[in-house]
Amino acid sequence: MIKEIVIAVYLLIFRLIFTVFKMLPLKKKTVFIASFGQNTLFTAEALEKYTDQTVIILKTKKCMLHFDSSARRKVIPFRLANPIGWFIAVFHLATSQKVFADNYYGILAAAKFRQHTKCIQLWHAAGAVKKFGLKDLSLGERRPSACRRFKKVYQRFDYVVVGSERMTAIFQEAFGLAGNRFLRKGVPRTDFFFNEEMKIKAKQSITHNFPIITEKKVILYAPTYRDDELTMNQIMIDVDKIYDRLKEDYILLISIHPAVTLDDFQMYPDFLFNVSNYPINHILLISDVLITDYSSVMFEFSLLNKPMVFYAYDLEEYSRTKGLWEDYESLVPGPVVQSTDQIIEVLVKEISSRNMITEFSKEWNTYSNGRSSEALIKAIYFS
Repeated sequence: MIKEIVIAVYLLIFRLIFTVFKMLPLKKKTVFIASFGQNTLFTAEALEKYTDQTVIILKTKKCMLHFDSSARRKVIPFRLANPIGWFIAVFHLATSQKVFADNYYGILAAAKFRQHTKCIQLWHAAGAVKKFGLKDLSLGERRPSACRRFKKVYQRFDYVVVGSERMTAIFQEAFGLAGNRFLRKGVPRTDFFFNEEMKIKAKQSITHNFPIITEKKVILYAPTYRDDELTMNQIMIDVDKIYDRLKEDYILLISIHPAVTLDDFQMYPDFLFNVSNYPINHILLISDVLITDYSSVMFEFSLLNKPMVFYAYDLEEYSRTKGLWEDYESLVPGPVVQSTDQIIEVLVKEISSRNMITEFSKEWNTYSNGRSSEALIKAIYFS
């Protein structure tokens, strides 16, 4: 109850300031609200290449990606802890021709844009395992005011960018939107996997920091973010066992929330490495095998046609509490395991699921062909 009151007051203040700024003329600029950043970065760079628009990036507290500023690009902190930045951000939102968002932002419920302003949802993932939006199982515990707010936010999206028909169907249910609101141009961040120059630079950078990857194969463990992750003190795989069995041939990289610090990383300095602060696309590129669970990272990794192991140790509980869009074992393109021993067994035998991964990628990355950023900009600004 108190939380809802605080949110309502915050949105009221936002709406009043936004409405005042709406009296000012629209400017030739595009605003990005960024929590994840990769889709924002690729889209902004394409925008700067093909148009003369000014780019404003509103960087939220959650966004860990660095954006360079320039004559045509301004990066503004968008958080209450920085009231001046927050105030300027609201001004730009109210006076922009185009607004891109890479996540759910409650302020959009209070941002009644002008008719000529378009709001585009640049969702941060190419696919989805866990239910979200209007299908989120936790909605049953929320107050009616919160549910109305969610629907208002989703109705702000003039367009939603998608990489496949599979994801289009999910968005239609999650956001309650009609089919004509979807832009089938592919996911901008996936352009990286088709750009040889960018891949070479990324490999050189990662190899410089982790030269051992030229000597051994790389396992990446990248689980989905869990609500209690920031208070966790250990990862849910037995590093001792993996080290004992696989240290001669492999190293283990772990990508979790950057704010999490684990004692485990001090145990095996030549085997276990924390890569949580590195761009996930770069880490996927140099990884030989991915271990994940319900994370959307599987969809991007499938573009590389490399093997995956799905460590779903809490599948029954996760499915019951979070909700999955479809049967997990039928969805994922690789073996599903529930223990470290099973992970090791699969890796020792080596995984032969390339045909399955190829088909999986075709289904989920249908429109992501290396030119998604360009196609998106041309669709929004030149059609």
